[in-house]
Amino acid sequence: MISGMRTSVFFLLAGLAFGFSGLSFAADSSATAASAEGSPYPPSPVIKSMTLDWKTHRLGAQGSDNFQLAWADDDHQYGSFGDGGGFEGTNSDGRVSLGVARVEGDWDSWRGYNVWGGKNAENPAQFPGKSWGMISLAGVLYMWWVPGYQDDPNRSLFEECRLARSVDHGATWTLADWAFLPIEGLSVPTFCVFGRDNAGARDEYVYHYFIHPSEGIKRLEHPVQKIGKIYLARSPQKGFFDSRDAFEFFGGLNDSGAPRWGALETKRPVFEDPAGVGWCVSVSHNPGLNRYLLCTEHDESHIGRMGVYDAPEPWGPWTTVYRWGDEYFGRRMIVENVFFMSFAPKWWSADGLEFTLVFTGGGRGKNNDSFNTIRGRFETGDRQ
Repeated sequence: MISGMRTSVFFLLAGLAFGFSGLSFAADSSATAASAEGSPYPPSPVIKSMTLDWKTHRLGAQGSDNFQLAWADDDHQYGSFGDGGGFEGTNSDGRVSLGVARVEGDWDSWRGYNVWGGKNAENPAQFPGKSWGMISLAGVLYMWWVPGYQDDPNRSLFEECRLARSVDHGATWTLADWAFLPIEGLSVPTFCVFGRDNAGARDEYVYHYFIHPSEGIKRLEHPVQKIGKIYLARSPQKGFFDSRDAFEFFGGLNDSGAPRWGALETKRPVFEDPAGVGWCVSVSHNPGLNRYLLCTEHDESHIGRMGVYDAPEPWGPWTTVYRWGDEYFGRRMIVENVFFMSFAPKWWSADGLEFTLVFTGGGRGKNNDSFNTIRGRFETGDRQ
Protein backbone atom coordinates (compact mmCIF):
# COMPACT_ATOMS: atom_id res chain seq x y z
CA MET A 1 0.00 0.00 0.00
CA ILE A 2 1.10 3.57 -0.48
CA SER A 3 0.30 7.01 0.75
CA GLY A 4 -1.19 9.38 -1.78
CA MET A 5 0.11 12.73 -0.63
CA ARG A 6 -0.01 15.36 -3.38
CA THR A 7 1.14 18.94 -3.67
CA SER A 8 -1.23 21.45 -5.22
CA VAL A 9 0.81 23.96 -7.16
CA PHE A 10 1.78 23.95 -10.83
CA PHE A 11 5.47 24.50 -11.41
CA LEU A 12 6.55 25.58 -14.88
CA LEU A 13 10.16 25.07 -15.78
CA ALA A 14 10.16 27.03 -18.99
CA GLY A 15 13.75 28.24 -18.90
CA LEU A 16 16.58 26.08 -20.01
CA ALA A 17 20.33 26.06 -19.89
CA PHE A 18 22.37 29.23 -20.14
CA GLY A 19 19.68 31.61 -18.93
CA PHE A 20 16.82 30.87 -21.32
CA SER A 21 13.40 32.12 -20.12
CA GLY A 22 12.54 31.46 -16.46
CA LEU A 23 10.76 29.59 -13.73
CA SER A 24 7.15 30.53 -12.95
CA PHE A 25 4.80 29.55 -10.16
CA ALA A 26 1.09 29.84 -10.83
CA ALA A 27 0.29 29.88 -7.12
CA ASP A 28 1.76 33.31 -6.39
CA SER A 29 2.41 34.59 -9.92
CA SER A 30 6.06 35.15 -9.08
CA ALA A 31 8.82 34.44 -11.57
CA THR A 32 12.53 33.94 -11.07
CA ALA A 33 15.10 33.81 -13.84
CA ALA A 34 16.43 30.30 -14.35
CA SER A 35 20.17 29.88 -14.31
CA ALA A 36 22.20 27.04 -15.77
CA GLU A 37 25.49 28.80 -15.26
CA GLY A 38 28.33 26.32 -15.10
CA SER A 39 26.68 23.66 -17.24
CA PRO A 40 29.40 21.78 -19.13
CA TYR A 41 27.19 21.21 -22.17
CA PRO A 42 25.19 23.44 -24.56
CA PRO A 43 21.38 23.52 -24.66
CA SER A 44 19.55 20.52 -26.09
CA PRO A 45 18.77 20.89 -29.79
CA VAL A 46 15.68 18.70 -29.33
CA ILE A 47 14.09 19.48 -25.94
CA LYS A 48 13.48 23.19 -25.49
CA SER A 49 11.48 23.11 -22.24
CA MET A 50 10.60 20.81 -19.36
CA THR A 51 7.41 21.29 -17.34
CA LEU A 52 6.65 19.70 -13.97
CA ASP A 53 3.06 19.66 -12.70
CA TRP A 54 3.26 19.70 -8.90
CA LYS A 55 -0.47 18.96 -8.62
CA THR A 56 0.46 15.41 -9.62
CA HIS A 57 3.15 14.92 -6.95
CA ARG A 58 2.64 11.71 -4.96
CA LEU A 59 4.82 10.01 -2.39
CA GLY A 60 4.98 6.64 -0.69
CA ALA A 61 7.42 4.48 1.25
CA GLN A 62 8.14 7.30 3.69
CA GLY A 63 11.55 6.77 5.28
CA SER A 64 13.05 4.82 2.35
CA ASP A 65 15.02 6.30 -0.54
CA ASN A 66 16.53 5.58 -4.00
CA PHE A 67 14.01 3.69 -6.24
CA GLN A 68 15.46 3.59 -9.75
CA LEU A 69 12.82 1.55 -11.60
CA ALA A 70 13.05 -1.27 -14.14
CA TRP A 71 10.05 -2.36 -16.22
CA ALA A 72 9.81 -6.15 -16.10
CA ASP A 73 8.18 -8.74 -18.34
CA ASP A 74 5.19 -9.04 -15.95
CA ASP A 75 4.30 -5.39 -16.73
CA HIS A 76 5.26 -4.20 -13.23
CA GLN A 77 8.15 -1.93 -12.32
CA TYR A 78 10.77 -2.95 -9.76
CA GLY A 79 13.27 -0.88 -7.85
CA SER A 80 15.52 -1.03 -4.82
CA PHE A 81 15.15 1.07 -1.68
CA GLY A 82 17.50 1.76 1.19
CA ASP A 83 17.53 2.36 4.94
CA GLY A 84 13.83 2.03 5.65
CA GLY A 85 10.78 -0.19 5.74
CA GLY A 86 9.70 0.45 2.16
CA PHE A 87 5.99 0.61 1.39
CA GLU A 88 3.83 0.40 4.55
CA GLY A 89 6.97 0.85 6.66
CA THR A 90 8.75 3.84 8.14
CA ASN A 91 12.35 4.85 8.61
CA SER A 92 12.47 2.42 11.55
CA ASP A 93 9.50 0.05 11.18
CA GLY A 94 10.57 -2.80 8.92
CA ARG A 95 13.90 -1.08 8.28
CA VAL A 96 16.42 -2.85 6.06
CA SER A 97 19.67 -1.65 4.56
CA LEU A 98 18.51 -2.81 1.13
CA GLY A 99 15.09 -3.83 -0.10
CA VAL A 100 13.31 -4.37 -3.41
CA ALA A 101 9.81 -3.12 -4.16
CA ARG A 102 7.27 -3.72 -6.91
CA VAL A 103 5.28 -0.79 -8.28
CA GLU A 104 2.00 -1.70 -9.97
CA GLY A 105 -0.37 0.46 -11.99
CA ASP A 106 -0.24 3.68 -13.94
CA TRP A 107 1.55 6.92 -13.12
CA ASP A 108 -1.49 8.44 -11.39
CA SER A 109 -2.72 5.33 -9.54
CA TRP A 110 0.36 3.29 -8.63
CA ARG A 111 0.64 1.04 -5.60
CA GLY A 112 3.86 -0.19 -4.06
CA TYR A 113 4.61 -3.56 -2.45
CA ASN A 114 7.71 -4.84 -0.69
CA VAL A 115 9.00 -7.91 -2.51
CA TRP A 116 12.31 -8.44 -0.70
CA GLY A 117 12.85 -6.86 2.70
CA GLY A 118 10.92 -4.11 4.44
CA LYS A 119 7.62 -4.02 6.34
CA ASN A 120 5.37 -7.01 5.65
CA ALA A 121 7.62 -8.07 2.79
CA GLU A 122 6.73 -11.02 0.62
CA ASN A 123 10.29 -12.32 1.13
CA PRO A 124 13.08 -11.48 3.60
CA ALA A 125 16.14 -9.55 2.50
CA GLN A 126 19.21 -11.78 2.23
CA PHE A 127 22.02 -9.23 2.50
CA PRO A 128 22.58 -5.51 3.16
CA GLY A 129 23.80 -2.95 0.67
CA LYS A 130 22.57 -0.23 -1.66
CA SER A 131 21.62 0.05 -5.32
CA TRP A 132 20.75 2.75 -7.83
CA GLY A 133 20.53 0.52 -10.89
CA MET A 134 18.12 -2.23 -11.97
CA ILE A 135 17.16 -3.72 -15.33
CA SER A 136 14.97 -6.56 -16.63
CA LEU A 137 16.27 -8.87 -19.36
CA ALA A 138 14.38 -11.95 -20.58
CA GLY A 139 12.36 -12.02 -17.37
CA VAL A 140 15.45 -11.81 -15.14
CA LEU A 141 16.14 -8.81 -12.90
CA TYR A 142 19.69 -7.53 -12.51
CA MET A 143 20.80 -5.02 -9.91
CA TRP A 144 24.08 -3.17 -9.53
CA TRP A 145 24.97 -3.58 -5.84
CA VAL A 146 27.36 -1.73 -3.54
CA PRO A 147 28.05 -2.73 0.08
CA GLY A 148 26.60 0.18 2.05
CA TYR A 149 28.13 -1.18 5.26
CA GLN A 150 26.45 0.12 8.41
CA ASP A 151 28.65 -1.21 11.21
CA ASP A 152 32.27 -0.65 10.19
CA PRO A 153 33.44 3.00 10.08
CA ASN A 154 36.26 2.05 7.73
CA ARG A 155 34.00 0.69 4.99
CA SER A 156 31.73 2.55 2.58
CA LEU A 157 29.35 2.04 -0.30
CA PHE A 158 32.20 3.01 -2.64
CA GLU A 159 34.27 -0.03 -1.62
CA GLU A 160 33.22 -2.26 -4.51
CA CYS A 161 30.41 -2.80 -7.00
CA ARG A 162 29.05 -6.09 -8.21
CA LEU A 163 25.95 -7.47 -9.87
CA ALA A 164 23.02 -9.24 -8.22
CA ARG A 165 20.52 -11.38 -10.12
CA SER A 166 16.94 -12.52 -9.47
CA VAL A 167 15.18 -15.13 -11.60
CA ASP A 168 11.91 -14.88 -9.62
CA HIS A 169 10.94 -11.21 -9.95
CA GLY A 170 12.88 -10.08 -6.93
CA ALA A 171 11.90 -12.79 -4.44
CA THR A 172 15.50 -14.02 -4.06
CA TRP A 173 18.84 -12.58 -5.15
CA THR A 174 22.30 -13.96 -5.86
CA LEU A 175 25.45 -11.83 -5.82
CA ALA A 176 28.09 -12.29 -8.50
CA ASP A 177 31.43 -13.72 -7.36
CA TRP A 178 33.44 -10.87 -8.92
CA ALA A 179 33.49 -7.09 -8.53
CA PHE A 180 34.77 -3.81 -9.92
CA LEU A 181 36.84 -1.75 -7.47
CA PRO A 182 37.33 1.99 -6.82
CA ILE A 183 41.06 1.64 -7.44
CA GLU A 184 40.00 0.99 -11.05
CA GLY A 185 38.18 4.33 -11.09
CA LEU A 186 34.73 2.72 -10.94
CA SER A 187 31.91 2.98 -8.40
CA VAL A 188 28.11 3.05 -7.89
CA PRO A 189 27.04 1.87 -11.37
CA THR A 190 23.68 1.98 -13.07
CA PHE A 191 22.12 0.63 -16.26
CA CYS A 192 20.78 2.39 -19.30
CA VAL A 193 17.07 1.57 -18.97
CA PHE A 194 14.94 0.87 -22.03
CA GLY A 195 11.33 -0.39 -22.25
CA ARG A 196 9.43 -3.39 -20.93
CA ASP A 197 11.87 -6.23 -20.33
CA ASN A 198 14.45 -4.12 -22.21
CA ALA A 199 12.25 -3.81 -25.31
CA GLY A 200 13.47 -1.16 -27.68
CA ALA A 201 17.11 -1.68 -26.73
CA ARG A 202 19.55 -0.01 -29.08
CA ASP A 203 21.31 -3.28 -29.94
CA GLU A 204 22.33 -6.61 -28.43
CA TYR A 205 24.32 -4.95 -25.65
CA VAL A 206 23.56 -3.80 -22.10
CA TYR A 207 24.99 -0.37 -21.28
CA HIS A 208 26.43 0.34 -17.83
CA TYR A 209 27.49 3.71 -16.38
CA PHE A 210 30.12 4.05 -13.63
CA ILE A 211 31.04 7.09 -11.54
CA HIS A 212 34.73 7.84 -10.95
CA PRO A 213 34.94 8.02 -7.12
CA SER A 214 36.78 10.69 -5.20
CA GLU A 215 39.58 9.52 -2.94
CA GLY A 216 39.36 9.15 0.83
CA ILE A 217 35.57 8.89 1.17
CA LYS A 218 34.53 7.65 4.62
CA ARG A 219 31.61 5.45 5.54
CA LEU A 220 28.83 8.02 5.88
CA GLU A 221 30.08 10.57 3.38
CA HIS A 222 28.16 11.02 0.14
CA PRO A 223 29.78 14.01 -1.54
CA VAL A 224 29.54 15.11 -5.13
CA GLN A 225 32.44 13.39 -6.87
CA LYS A 226 34.62 16.34 -7.86
CA ILE A 227 36.65 14.28 -10.30
CA GLY A 228 33.49 14.75 -12.34
CA LYS A 229 33.72 11.78 -14.69
CA ILE A 230 31.25 9.09 -15.74
CA TYR A 231 32.39 6.03 -17.71
CA LEU A 232 30.40 3.73 -19.98
CA ALA A 233 30.76 0.00 -20.49
CA ARG A 234 28.80 -2.43 -22.60
CA SER A 235 28.26 -6.17 -22.29
CA PRO A 236 26.31 -8.82 -24.19
CA GLN A 237 22.79 -9.28 -22.88
CA LYS A 238 23.64 -12.90 -22.08
CA GLY A 239 26.47 -14.02 -19.82
CA PHE A 240 27.52 -10.68 -18.34
CA PHE A 241 26.59 -11.79 -14.81
CA ASP A 242 29.20 -14.54 -14.88
CA SER A 243 32.38 -12.62 -15.63
CA ARG A 244 33.76 -9.10 -15.74
CA ASP A 245 35.56 -10.19 -18.90
CA ALA A 246 32.23 -9.68 -20.68
CA PHE A 247 32.58 -5.90 -20.28
CA GLU A 248 34.07 -3.56 -22.87
CA PHE A 249 34.68 0.09 -21.98
CA PHE A 250 34.14 3.19 -24.07
CA GLY A 251 37.54 4.49 -25.14
CA GLY A 252 36.60 7.59 -27.11
CA LEU A 253 35.60 8.10 -30.74
CA ASN A 254 37.56 7.09 -33.81
CA ASP A 255 38.20 9.34 -36.81
CA SER A 256 34.79 8.54 -38.27
CA GLY A 257 32.99 9.37 -35.03
CA ALA A 258 32.22 5.77 -34.04
CA PRO A 259 32.89 4.62 -30.47
CA ARG A 260 35.96 2.59 -29.61
CA TRP A 261 35.42 -0.31 -27.20
CA GLY A 262 38.21 -2.01 -25.31
CA ALA A 263 39.75 -3.08 -22.03
CA LEU A 264 39.15 -1.32 -18.72
CA GLU A 265 42.56 0.35 -18.94
CA THR A 266 41.51 2.16 -22.13
CA LYS A 267 38.36 3.74 -20.68
CA ARG A 268 37.55 7.39 -21.34
CA PRO A 269 34.70 9.37 -19.78
CA VAL A 270 31.48 9.80 -21.74
CA PHE A 271 30.32 12.61 -19.42
CA GLU A 272 32.43 15.21 -17.61
CA ASP A 273 31.53 18.11 -15.34
CA PRO A 274 34.19 20.27 -13.65
CA ALA A 275 31.64 20.96 -10.91
CA GLY A 276 31.47 17.24 -10.18
CA VAL A 277 28.87 14.53 -10.61
CA GLY A 278 26.65 12.91 -8.02
CA TRP A 279 27.50 9.71 -6.21
CA CYS A 280 24.55 8.13 -8.03
CA VAL A 281 23.29 8.61 -11.57
CA SER A 282 20.43 7.43 -13.78
CA VAL A 283 20.22 6.99 -17.55
CA SER A 284 16.96 6.32 -19.41
CA HIS A 285 16.01 5.96 -23.05
CA ASN A 286 13.03 8.02 -24.19
CA PRO A 287 11.56 5.89 -27.01
CA GLY A 288 9.28 8.59 -28.39
CA LEU A 289 12.06 11.14 -28.84
CA ASN A 290 14.81 8.54 -29.24
CA ARG A 291 16.99 10.45 -26.78
CA TYR A 292 19.02 9.24 -23.81
CA LEU A 293 18.46 11.18 -20.58
CA LEU A 294 21.12 11.32 -17.87
CA CYS A 295 20.34 12.72 -14.41
CA THR A 296 22.90 13.50 -11.71
CA GLU A 297 23.95 16.10 -9.14
CA HIS A 298 26.60 18.79 -9.39
CA ASP A 299 28.53 21.08 -7.00
CA GLU A 300 26.99 19.88 -3.73
CA SER A 301 24.92 16.87 -2.66
CA HIS A 302 21.54 16.70 -0.93
CA ILE A 303 20.40 20.22 -1.83
CA GLY A 304 18.58 19.66 -5.12
CA ARG A 305 21.37 20.76 -7.44
CA MET A 306 20.38 18.36 -10.18
CA GLY A 307 20.96 18.27 -13.89
CA VAL A 308 19.11 16.58 -16.75
CA TYR A 309 21.11 16.02 -19.95
CA ASP A 310 20.22 14.36 -23.25
CA ALA A 311 22.05 12.72 -26.13
CA PRO A 312 21.31 10.80 -29.34
CA GLU A 313 23.49 7.86 -28.26
CA PRO A 314 24.44 6.25 -24.92
CA TRP A 315 27.90 7.85 -25.23
CA GLY A 316 26.69 11.31 -26.23
CA PRO A 317 27.24 13.95 -27.35
CA TRP A 318 25.48 15.36 -24.29
CA THR A 319 23.49 18.56 -24.21
CA THR A 320 21.64 20.28 -21.37
CA VAL A 321 17.89 19.92 -20.85
CA TYR A 322 17.90 21.68 -17.48
CA ARG A 323 20.36 22.32 -14.66
CA TRP A 324 19.20 23.45 -11.24
CA GLY A 325 21.61 25.67 -9.31
CA ASP A 326 20.56 28.05 -6.55
CA GLU A 327 17.03 27.56 -7.87
CA TYR A 328 17.25 24.00 -6.56
CA PHE A 329 14.92 21.27 -7.78
CA GLY A 330 11.41 21.75 -6.38
CA ARG A 331 12.07 25.15 -4.81
CA ARG A 332 9.03 26.40 -2.82
CA MET A 333 7.34 23.04 -3.41
CA ILE A 334 9.48 20.63 -1.39
CA VAL A 335 12.41 20.59 1.02
CA GLU A 336 15.79 21.20 -0.64
CA ASN A 337 17.41 17.79 -0.14
CA VAL A 338 16.84 15.86 -3.40
CA PHE A 339 19.91 13.90 -4.51
CA PHE A 340 18.58 11.38 -7.07
CA MET A 341 16.08 11.34 -9.90
CA SER A 342 15.21 9.06 -12.80
CA PHE A 343 12.51 8.63 -15.42
CA ALA A 344 10.02 5.77 -14.93
CA PRO A 345 10.34 3.54 -18.02
CA LYS A 346 6.69 2.41 -18.08
CA TRP A 347 5.16 5.86 -17.93
CA TRP A 348 6.39 7.62 -21.08
CA SER A 349 3.69 8.83 -23.44
CA ALA A 350 3.85 7.32 -26.93
CA ASP A 351 5.33 10.50 -28.39
CA GLY A 352 7.89 10.80 -25.58
CA LEU A 353 6.70 14.26 -24.57
CA GLU A 354 5.00 13.30 -21.30
CA PHE A 355 6.95 11.59 -18.55
CA THR A 356 6.95 10.66 -14.88
CA LEU A 357 9.98 11.70 -12.89
CA VAL A 358 10.87 9.64 -9.81
CA PHE A 359 12.94 11.43 -7.18
CA THR A 360 14.21 10.95 -3.65
CA GLY A 361 16.04 12.96 -1.01
CA GLY A 362 17.82 12.93 2.31
CA GLY A 363 15.06 13.79 4.78
CA ARG A 364 16.17 11.37 7.52
CA GLY A 365 12.83 9.61 7.51
CA LYS A 366 10.77 12.64 6.52
CA ASN A 367 9.69 14.58 3.41
CA ASN A 368 11.77 13.51 0.38
CA ASP A 369 13.23 10.42 2.08
CA SER A 370 10.56 8.50 0.16
CA PHE A 371 9.36 7.33 -3.25
CA ASN A 372 8.20 10.45 -5.10
CA THR A 373 6.59 10.76 -8.52
CA ILE A 374 5.61 13.82 -10.52
CA ARG A 375 4.18 14.11 -14.02
CA GLY A 376 5.85 16.37 -16.54
CA ARG A 377 6.13 17.31 -20.17
CA PHE A 378 8.84 18.17 -22.67
CA GLU A 379 8.38 20.67 -25.47
CA THR A 380 10.44 20.25 -28.61
CA GLY A 381 11.43 22.57 -31.43
CA ASP A 382 13.90 25.31 -32.18
CA ARG A 383 14.99 27.51 -29.32
CA GLN A 384 14.14 31.20 -29.62
